[in-house]
Amino acid sequence: MTASPHIKSFFKTKNIMADVIIALLPALVWAIYLYGLRALTITAISVATCVITEYLYRKIMKKSNSIGDLSAVVTGILLAYSLPVSVPLWLPVLGSVFAIIVAKQLYGGIGKNVVNPALAGRVFLFFAYSDEMCAYTIPGEKLHPLKINVTSEINDIVAGATPLDGLKSGIATEYDFIPSLIGNIPGCIGEVSALAILIGFIYLLVRKVITWHVPVIYVGTVFVLAQILGENGLFYILSGGLMLGAVFMATDYVTSPMSLKGNIIYALCLGILTVVIRKFGSLPEGVSYSILLMNVVTPLIDNVTKNRYYGKAKKSKEVK
Repeated sequence: MTASPHIKSFFKTKNIMADVIIALLPALVWAIYLYGLRALTITAISVATCVITEYLYRKIMKKSNSIGDLSAVVTGILLAYSLPVSVPLWLPVLGSVFAIIVAKQLYGGIGKNVVNPALAGRVFLFFAYSDEMCAYTIPGEKLHPLKINVTSEINDIVAGATPLDGLKSGIATEYDFIPSLIGNIPGCIGEVSALAILIGFIYLLVRKVITWHVPVIYVGTVFVLAQILGENGLFYILSGGLMLGAVFMATDYVTSPMSLKGNIIYALCLGILTVVIRKFGSLPEGVSYSILLMNVVTPLIDNVTKNRYYGKAKKSKEVK
C-alpha cells in the first residue's frame, strides 16, 4: 500500500489479540451476570474448540504452530458472543470447527482468510440450526451451565422475540433507552450490552489497536438511514449485533480495507447494507451478512483506493 521506508512497529499479532480479548471481557462479565455461568461455559467451549482445532489442523498439515498468536481465542470468543445462551453445548463446537477450518485455515491461516471466521461460523450455524439460533432467553433467567441441551427447561423462559424480531413482525417490542444501553433485553451472549461494548471500544482506542473511523461511520450511517426511513435510529443501533459487529468484527485487520479512504467507503456500505437488510429483507438482523459481503469486496476497495507511490506518475493513455 505504501512505498519504503517503513516504520517498524512494536505491535505484534499476539499483543493486538491480547488487547482485543481484554476489550471483550466487559461483555462477558455482563453476560454471566445476566444469564449465569452457562454464558461462560459456552464461551469456554467455543474458545477451547477453536484453539484445539487450529492446533490439530496445522499439526496434521505439517504447518507451524500458530495458536500462540491468540487469534483462535478471539475467534472463539466472538463466535460465542454471537450465540444465544440457550444453545446446546455441541453447537459452539460445530461452529468453531467450521470457523477455524473452512473460513480460516483452508485459506492459509491468519492474514489470508477472506472473511471474518467468527461471522462465517455464526452464519453457518444460523442456516443449519435456525431454531436453536433463535431461542433467546429472557434476561435474568439462569440456565444450567453444564447440561448439553436445555430445550426442556426453556419453554417458559424463552422470550417470544428480540427487539429486532418484534420490529420485523410488527410486534411492539421497543425497549427503553437505559435497558437497551445496559443490555437488559433478549439477545445473544455478547451483543446485548451496548455499554459493555463501548467500554471495550474505548479501551481499543486508547491502546491504538483500532481507529474510530469504521465503528463510528458504520453506526452513524445506520442511525441516519433508519431515521430517514421512519425508524427509530437509536433503537436500530442499540439492538441486535450492530455494536459488537462494528467494534470487533468490521475492524478486523485482515478483512477490512487498509487505507483511510477505503475504510470510509467500507463503513458507509456496511451501514447501508445493514439498514436495507433490516428494513426490506426477510431477516431481522443484517450485521453478519453485511460484514461478510463487504469482506469479499474489500480487495476491490483496496485496489481502487490504494496510495500512489511518491514521485510515480499516472500512466498516460495512448493516443490513437
